[in-house]
Amino acid sequence: MKKSLFLVILTSALIVSCTEQTKNVDTVKSKDNAITRENRPQPDFSSGILTEEILWHLGRVSNPQVSPDGSKILFAVKYFDYTEDKGNQDLYVIPAAGGEPVKIIAGAKDEFDAVWRPDSKKIAYLKAGKSGVQIWEANPDGTGCKQLTKVENGVNSFCYAPDMKHIIYTSNVQLDPKITDRYADLPKAEAMIYDDLMYRHWDYWADGTYQHIFINTYPVLGDAVELMKDEKMHAPVPPFGGMSEVACSPDGTKIAYCSKKMAGKAFAESTNSDIYIYDLATQQTVNLTESNKGYDMDPVFSPDGSKLVWWSMKTDGFESEKHRLFIHDFATGSSEDCSTDFDQDATNFVWSEDGNSIFFISCIKATHQIYKLDVATKQITQLTEGDHDYTSLALAGNKLVVTKTTHALPAEIFAVDIENGAEEQLTFTNKEYLDKITLAKTEKRWVKTTDGKEMLVWVILPPNFDANKKYPALLYCQGGPQQSVSQFFSYRWNFQMMAAHGYIVVAPNRRGLPGFGSEWNDQISLDYGGQNMKDYLSAIDDVAKENYVDENRLGAIGASYGGFSVYWLAGNHNNRFKAFMAHCGMFNFESWYATTEELFFANHDLGGPYWENPRPKSYDFSPHNFVGNWNTPILVVHGGRDFRIPYTEGMQAFNAAQIQGIPSRFLYFPDETHFVSKPQNAILWQRECYRWFDHWLK
Repeated sequence: MKKSLFLVILTSALIVSCTEQTKNVDTVKSKDNAITRENRPQPDFSSGILTEEILWHLGRVSNPQVSPDGSKILFAVKYFDYTEDKGNQDLYVIPAAGGEPVKIIAGAKDEFDAVWRPDSKKIAYLKAGKSGVQIWEANPDGTGCKQLTKVENGVNSFCYAPDMKHIIYTSNVQLDPKITDRYADLPKAEAMIYDDLMYRHWDYWADGTYQHIFINTYPVLGDAVELMKDEKMHAPVPPFGGMSEVACSPDGTKIAYCSKKMAGKAFAESTNSDIYIYDLATQQTVNLTESNKGYDMDPVFSPDGSKLVWWSMKTDGFESEKHRLFIHDFATGSSEDCSTDFDQDATNFVWSEDGNSIFFISCIKATHQIYKLDVATKQITQLTEGDHDYTSLALAGNKLVVTKTTHALPAEIFAVDIENGAEEQLTFTNKEYLDKITLAKTEKRWVKTTDGKEMLVWVILPPNFDANKKYPALLYCQGGPQQSVSQFFSYRWNFQMMAAHGYIVVAPNRRGLPGFGSEWNDQISLDYGGQNMKDYLSAIDDVAKENYVDENRLGAIGASYGGFSVYWLAGNHNNRFKAFMAHCGMFNFESWYATTEELFFANHDLGGPYWENPRPKSYDFSPHNFVGNWNTPILVVHGGRDFRIPYTEGMQAFNAAQIQGIPSRFLYFPDETHFVSKPQNAILWQRECYRWFDHWLK
């Protein structure tokens, strides 16, 4: 269930020209009525606290890219106008040494996935137009915009070869027949026919297309070479795979890419992705990781091309296992796990300029920090500390360019010194807005669990907190299940928003979360109703003892695994809580197992299908087994296009509450997925959430 949502907009639109460059980003006006920072309705800041409208007014910074010469940073900012129910993403450049951002490209449609050309003299990006999503190029100042490709089915992702002789992109190819191919005399028939599993995934139905990698000459495009031609398999790995799964060697002779080369039931039951090396000269492909049966992902070549680093999981079917740091030496042909003594994940790899070190991100104690591996000695050292999350890395000389968040800071770009970890903030996209409101404060506490361990719990206090008052409290139940409750800034599960509505937020790093060692992370599998549920209750019981918490006004809230947690707690909370909210949660393990798509997750965490003999004991934890104990008001939320946990799970929970006469409400979004991503739907979600809790807890 843990994934981050990846959207590619494939709507038809007029191709628009680039805007005029200016150093004052607040005076840039689009010539085509595009949504920009300055031409949106301003929210009401008079309350002095965060509101739903202010949250959706914040600019969303993403994808910082350092120019190959190290002088500039290219990045994107997306602004929304919720009154129009849409947003728009534009491109900016800022000096790597710091300075004023310059908006270089703006239009009525998103410009996204922007990168530098290897010589720093051009930038390229994706943009939707009449011919679908295509690659565009422009000068670094935003002038000279030109469409580079005209790929029939559009481009999903792309990169330049470092030697600039090729451009590499991914696109969908139709390999299975359409209904009209089978029944040409029925052109108006609307149906889908399947003979195997994985007929739908995440939020889309299989349409007979497969994502493949293409290599074309550059700058003059010729006939592209299609990797995996005629293979009914995907590269990169769906549903979210992009160019982080594709790498080109510095000399342009090799392509490393990720693929899970299986289909149907096998694809549904396995996580066994591999890294393949394609030789451009011989057109031969070698499986580099065939011996490993779990995930192998996100390869990165060393500066001289002699080595390759990637993250790897050893167990087939376990999607949340430790991310091991592997390095392959092309000279010796050997691959080595360089993190055997490092009981944490390793991701987001960046080589030092001399190739002697690798910088990466790892979660430790509910924060995401930067680490450094000495390639020769295999020594790993922690470079940064503090209550924050670093979420991306890029090298710029003696500094790392990163994105950083905290509970009180939406993503901004920082520079971190590679020697001492000192940081400098480079962008201040939302300072103007945040300065107008009082933000909640986060406290860290360690709570003793029922089995005698220490658990980190974030406690978020409302703005203008008064310790002499009594506040209602919300227990936040995390999804994943193995996804850290870190210093993230969410636009849905936003702790600032919860606190701004007058609630103490209790956010425990219960059993089954990374950052506290593999034993803590892995314990939750096969034990959904066990120790992690006790951890939830330990956290809320500990905070409820505070004089400023009203123990008679406690609620619980969560989505995905957190939604399941709420359903389970509803039948097992011994009257602690007065109201619940469950979003896209598993209610009935048997019906969920028979309708979800990535069966490897269910097989690993539940122990297999419910009809096995003996029946896996995990099914005893299914919330529907305890629904006879329900006696507490509950709000159920679900999206119609959620195929990970189909909306019928929410229907069952709501119906069970209604039949028993329990106050309940069903909030259903027909066009939303496992998330609620459209502006007005998201604001409605927030309003209904707090309307519910305000009614029962205030």
